[in-house]
Amino acid sequence: MGMAAKSAARSGNQIPPMDDLEFARWVRLLETRTGVTVPPERKPFLVTGLRRRMRQTGHTDYNSYYEELLDGARGAVEWATLVDHLTVHETRFFRHMPSLELIRKQWLPDWLDEASDDQPVHALSVGCSTGEEAYTLAMLLDVALGEVDPSRRFGITATDVSQPALSQARAASYPLSRLEEIPAQYRVGTIEPDEDENFRIAERLRKRVGFACVNLMHASRAPLRQLDLIYCQNVLIYFARERRGELLDGLARLLRPNGLLVLGPGEVTGWTHPQLIRTGGRQVLAFLRQSKETRA
Repeated sequence: MGMAAKSAARSGNQIPPMDDLEFARWVRLLETRTGVTVPPERKPFLVTGLRRRMRQTGHTDYNSYYEELLDGARGAVEWATLVDHLTVHETRFFRHMPSLELIRKQWLPDWLDEASDDQPVHALSVGCSTGEEAYTLAMLLDVALGEVDPSRRFGITATDVSQPALSQARAASYPLSRLEEIPAQYRVGTIEPDEDENFRIAERLRKRVGFACVNLMHASRAPLRQLDLIYCQNVLIYFARERRGELLDGLARLLRPNGLLVLGPGEVTGWTHPQLIRTGGRQVLAFLRQSKETRA
């Protein structure tokens, strides 16, 4: 037995190579159901994720596994698990400080000047993965509002397509090695010790964040209240360029006047909206909903 055959035998890999027609079929399924686009250069990523899950479920050919995913409720359960294998969960606390500084130092003070005394801040974290981004926003708003208006309430809705990732987010427990990602000024009163050398987001902040399984394609139709802040970074890159504008139009409809939409730098170019204006300078990609509607 040759080295390649021995390696295949050890790994239990009896799944044949994926040809271009099979790849195209899986790409269509993933894009139809999630909106996520897999270009040809990312074929190895798709194949690796599929094979990993197929081995776990005992499938040795793509067609039988494909048919199982279309099998009613049973297929829906398996699809939810597969999506977790095919979506990227790379994230961290305080990932893009220029965007967060825009929220704290520029947008929030202006928003407070315009808002009524009892108006809470409602925020949305899109593609929240395992929760770091949503809890970052919670820490940011908690500290910023505590300095200028401690009685002001806030709430955050955080969405993702991966149920396992959302389960981790709800647990709010992270390795101590991740603590260095959180600036010292945001650690006081926002974290607490947890077992197994982990730390946990403090309960009072966990109560401010609600997690929901929502696809960005359907976000504008989800039962979300009108929002003051939408944070959507490193999500649009997984969608076809021609679809990104449609998704952003849907998010824009969720914004209240004076609301802020924050995207990842470079995620979209050339997109405009009649009620939104670019703000924040060259380091960030953010749009402010104007306080008064404009007519074309």
